[in-house]
Order: sequence, then C-alpha cells, then structure tokens
Amino acid sequence: MPKNLFSRYIWIIDTIRRHGAITRDHLNELWCRADVSDGERLPRRTFYNYRNAIEELFKINIECDPSTYEYYIDNGGDKHDDSVTEWMLNSAAMSNMLTDARSVSHRVFLEDVPSSRQFLATVINAIKEQKPLRFTYSNYTRSNPTPDVAVEPYFLKLFRQRWYVTGRNVAEDKIKTYALDRMAAVILLNDKFAMPDSFDPEQYFADCFGIMFSHAEAKRVVIRVEARQAKYFRALPLHSSQQEMIHDNYSIFTYRLKLTADFLQELLSHGANLTVLEPAELRVMITESLKASLRNYEN
Repeated sequence: MPKNLFSRYIWIIDTIRRHGAITRDHLNELWCRADVSDGERLPRRTFYNYRNAIEELFKINIECDPSTYEYYIDNGGDKHDDSVTEWMLNSAAMSNMLTDARSVSHRVFLEDVPSSRQFLATVINAIKEQKPLRFTYSNYTRSNPTPDVAVEPYFLKLFRQRWYVTGRNVAEDKIKTYALDRMAAVILLNDKFAMPDSFDPEQYFADCFGIMFSHAEAKRVVIRVEARQAKYFRALPLHSSQQEMIHDNYSIFTYRLKLTADFLQELLSHGANLTVLEPAELRVMITESLKASLRNYEN
C-alpha cells in the first residue's frame, strides 16, 4: 500500500474521532488544508472507497447519521479491542504528524522503546499462531543469562515504554512475565499450544499497578495528595479503580490494588507531595524504604 494512501486513511479516522461527528462538507474543508490532500478535494466516490478500505484494514466502521448527514465512528464492540485500536490509531496518527514535522526533527525529543524493534513482531506471531517461544533471558537479579527459556505466550503488555510478554514457562509450569528488551536469540517453535479457558488475560493484572504479579489479596489503598499534584493524578490515573474526593488543599484518592514493589516505587517517586493513609502495612513499607534511603546519606 502506498504510504500516502495509508496516511490518508489515518487522517480520516483521526479527524472524525476528534470531532465526534462531522459532515462531509466540513471534512472536505479540513481535508483541503491538510498535507495528505495535496491541495485537492476529496471526491465522494474516493471517500466511499476510503471508508471501505478503513473498515477492511482497521475493522472500524464509519457510519452516517441520516438525520444530520454527519459521519461518526461506530464504537460498538469489545472494550479491550477498542482500547487496542485506540492505541494503534494514536501511534499511527502521531507517526503521520512527526513525518510532517521532519523539518523540525532536531527540536522533537522522543522516548526510546527498544523492545519494540527486534522481537515484538516475533512475539505477536507466536501469540497469533499459538506457538511457543524459546529465548535467552537476562534477568537483572542474576549474573548470567538463562538460556533455552521456553514460554507459551498468552498476552503482551506495554508499560513505561517497555513491552512485556506473559505466558506459561514450560519447564516450570508457571505463569511468568518477561521483558522483550532482555531477550536474546528469540526463536518461534513449531509446536502448538492452547491457552487454558480458565485463564483471563484481562483479570491477570486487574488489581496490579504495573507488570509485577502477586498472589496476595488486593487492598484498599488510600492516599492524600497535595492539590497541585492531584491534577497529575486526575490526568493520568494510577489505576482504573481510582476514585477521588476533593478537599480545599488536597485530594484523597482510593484504589483497590495489590501491594507490589513497582506500586511502592511509584508512590515513593512522588516524594513529600503524597502521603499513604491506608493500609497500615503499606505505610510501614513506605517508611522503611524512606529510612533505608536516609541511611545512605548519614555520615
């Protein structure tokens, strides 16, 4: 597919999504001002052809409201599928914008996602084809890499600019998570596997903050956050269970979460702007960590 044609599909999807609903005349007006149009209008037949191609490629339906003659995107379907599509479209739209901004690329600074380049495609294929992976893994807690790790991949997760794959370690018969950027010599095996019907990828990390899994029960977590910092929590919730009670100079946020190490580190990263109120065991974990840090600076 010509790159410019793909860019046009993304532009149409992104424009309709941002407006919610839009007439074809308004869409045409915006189209003529966009770089993808080359200054030419979008003929009706071409628009319909693009709609069909978008539905086939992205499984996105662009519908028309007969009462207003406005076009909108039908969001019906699986909530998780919609979130994956949303992420994919956001990435593609951003890629289009950065391509147009190449003349000022020396003033655009991005975070690197090293794990997405080398092995992401192989892992996705393994999930699609239900085939195990074999690789060498360098765990930060071990001095030497572990060779010949065989894993039946169940799902992928992106967290803090890094890709992780979760699946059954064949030798240990245990569900484990691996960072793609710590893998080497990744091979797609020919065997077939089936993910157990009882395993729910959506629920596996449901009560976890990041990518660390725990068998412990989820706790009711209550934190007090200074008013200015609370705006950050509002814009980027720590977890889907987040609820807020706003006060004059602070906010109280509540969560249902497991007390994992990565969640502890996230709370500590906010420093004096955040205070843990509940549960008591999390308060102890926070204070012990702060005391240990302070000891590093004594004498």
